[in-house]
Amino acid sequence: MYDPFGSALELVTQLRSGALSAVQVMQETLDRIDAVNPQLNAIVALRDRDLLMAEAAAADQAKSRGALHGLPMAIKDLANVKGIASTQGSPMFRDFVPQKDELFVARLRAAGAIFIGKTNTPEFGLGSHTFNPVYGATRNPFDTDRSCGGSSGGAAVALSAGLVALADGSDMMGSLRNPAGWNNVYGFRPTWGMIPSEPTGDLFLHQLATAGPMARSPEDLALLLDVMSGPDPRQPLSRSRETMLPLPEPAPMRIGWLGDWGGAYPMEPGVLETSEKALAHLRNLGHRVETVPAPFSAEQIWESWITLRSFAVAAGLRAFEGQRASLKETAIWELDRGLSFSAQQIQQASDLRSDWQRRATELFQSYDALVLPSAQVWPFALDLDYPRDINGVAMDSYHRWMQVVAPVSLLGLPCLAVPAGFGQTGLPMGVQIFAAQGQDQNLLALGQGYHQASLLPQNAPPPLGRSGGKQNTGHFSGEEN
Repeated sequence: MYDPFGSALELVTQLRSGALSAVQVMQETLDRIDAVNPQLNAIVALRDRDLLMAEAAAADQAKSRGALHGLPMAIKDLANVKGIASTQGSPMFRDFVPQKDELFVARLRAAGAIFIGKTNTPEFGLGSHTFNPVYGATRNPFDTDRSCGGSSGGAAVALSAGLVALADGSDMMGSLRNPAGWNNVYGFRPTWGMIPSEPTGDLFLHQLATAGPMARSPEDLALLLDVMSGPDPRQPLSRSRETMLPLPEPAPMRIGWLGDWGGAYPMEPGVLETSEKALAHLRNLGHRVETVPAPFSAEQIWESWITLRSFAVAAGLRAFEGQRASLKETAIWELDRGLSFSAQQIQQASDLRSDWQRRATELFQSYDALVLPSAQVWPFALDLDYPRDINGVAMDSYHRWMQVVAPVSLLGLPCLAVPAGFGQTGLPMGVQIFAAQGQDQNLLALGQGYHQASLLPQNAPPPLGRSGGKQNTGHFSGEEN
C-alpha cells in the first residue's frame, strides 16, 4: 500500500522505477474514492473501473516513463479532457464529451498521467463555493455541512481527503487560493503566462485567469508545474520555460504582512489570528516579517478588478447571450456588466491596474514577499450561496467577500496559498504569499521550508464523516448564486 497523504514526488518516483505498480496504485486509489467520495462529492464523472485498470496495466508495460507515469489524476471540470464529459457545471454541457484534450491536459497525458474523471467546480467557475445543477455540491472534509470554497473546490477536497496525489486548478479570483486554505492543502497561482491557456478566442486582452497546480506540499506543486508550464507558439504572451525542480534552499527573506489592508478588508473573528500562525513559522525559519501599512487604495484595486473581470467573463459568456434562461443569475450579472462598458471605461480600469503595478514594483524593492489571508471568512454553511455581510459590513456583490485576493489577481503575480492552521471550531484557514512576477521558484522554495516546519496536510488530515444527515446527498439546497 502507499500513503494516500504522502509525497506525490516520491510516489511518481516509485511508479517510474517500478517499485510500485500502476495497477496497485490505481486499485488503491479507486477503492479509497469508493469509500470516501460519496461523503464529499469531490470527484465527478468517474470512469469505468475496468477501463482504468486496463490503462494502469498498460502503463506498467510501457517502456517510456514520463514525469507523471501511471499517476491517477482527476481534472477540474472547467478543462476539456478527451473522452470524459466536460460540463463546466452547466446543464448546457451535461452531455458534452470533447474529442481532444485542452493544452495543459495534453501535457499531463504525455507525461503519463491516467485520467480517472473530473473534479467538481461551480457552474462556469463563477463563485468561490463549489456547487452546480449537474453534480450538486462538494462538501468540506473538515465539516461536511460547510463549503469547500472554489472554484477549484473539488480538486482541493480530493487532495485533502487523500483521493488523489496531485490536482490541477485554475485561478481568476482566488479559485486556487481560497479552497487550498479551506481544505488545509497548497495551491499555486503562477506568474501569468507561465501556463498558457487553450489558444482559442482572443489571445491578447484578458490577462487575469490562469491554470495552476494544487498539492499537499510545495515540492509537489513544483513537480506538477514543471509539466503544466512552458511556452506554446500559438500563445504570443506565454512565458519562456522556467524549471522549478529541484527547489533551492531559500535565503532569509524580508516579508511584509498586510493583514486586513489597513482595515479595508472586513474579516470574520479569528481569521487574522489564525493567519498569523503562519507568520510565526516564517519567523522561526529565520525570515524577517514586518507589518506593512496599506500600500494602495483597496477600493481602486477593486474597481479596476471588477471592471476587467466582467469584461473578461463576458467575452466567454457572450456566445450564450441568446440562452439567458440557462444561465445562473451571477453569470447574467457578469455578462451584462461586461457588455455595457465603453472603451474608455476599460482604459480607466487598466490605468488603475498600471498604477497599482508601479506601486507594487516599488514595494518589492523592499520586500521579497508579501502575505495576506487567503479568505476573509471561515467556510460557510453549505446551503448558503455566498456571504451577504462580514461583521455587519454588507457585501455589494456575490464575490465582494473575496476582495482580499484581488491585489494579486489584478497584476498576475505568482502566489502560493499555504495552510495556516485551524480556528476555534476546527475549520482550516490559509494565507497567500506573493511576490514579483517571475519569482515563482523562490516562492515555492520558501513554501517548502514552511511546509517542512509545519506539515499541516500530513499532521492534520480531515475527520471524514463526522456530520450526519445531509453528508451523503451531494445536493445544494439553497438558491444558486
